Amino acid sequence: MPRRAVNNRREILPDPKFGNVMIERFANHLMKGGKKTLARSIVYDSFDIISETTKQDPLSIFDGAIRNVSPVLEVRAKRVGGANYQIAMEVRAERRLTLAMRWLIQATRDRNGIKFSEKLAAELLDAAKKEGGAIKKRDEVHRMAEANKAFSHFNF
Repeated sequence: MPRRAVNNRREILPDPKFGNVMIERFANHLMKGGKKTLARSIVYDSFDIISETTKQDPLSIFDGAIRNVSPVLEVRAKRVGGANYQIAMEVRAERRLTLAMRWLIQATRDRNGIKFSEKLAAELLDAAKKEGGAIKKRDEVHRMAEANKAFSHFNF
């Protein structure tokens, strides 16, 4: 982060199939080695699997999953008087989305399965139902923040 100049963020264009910026951001997080078309095809295949199994709009399930996985509080380390304290702080909206996408992808990679698109579809469905590895990670972060709320008076 620059100290003086403003950090200009690049504008992300919407994805070609749905015209949604969130899906493109998710594909960017999923992408490895610059293979964006492969990442997009994985996301689109998982959306097809979701629409076949649930007969619902995959965009609404995706939005619900992101909303359910997004953390509200997190702990940050702060040094006060020679001691490090874990201070519970509210998460900014941009970081909230980034963490949710990162946790969804990590939980998908930790799952057992054959095709990545099937694992992603299963994780998105679980997250929409408030279950799965990504929700477990969010609950763990919230538990840490609740346990360290006593040190929130150091947040100045």
